[in-house]
Amino acid sequence: MFEELVAILCEQLPLSPEDIKPESKIKDDLGADSLDVLQLLMALEEEKGIVIPDEVLPTLVTVGDIVAYMESQQ
Repeated sequence: MFEELVAILCEQLPLSPEDIKPESKIKDDLGADSLDVLQLLMALEEEKGIVIPDEVLPTLVTVGDIVAYMESQQ
């Protein structure tokens, strides 16, 4: 799951895979804005066939948070 998320992040943001760690904060460390985060989560929803509820969005701060949430939905 982590590798899949890294691949999506590298498509959306000007990053190299080695720039992305589980503890990386999506906005603060990786430079994503709110629209980038929304596009990332929409891509994950589409790819994984799940829906991320609005109340969960504020808890998805780091790459690891997103990975943990996605793994809990499988």
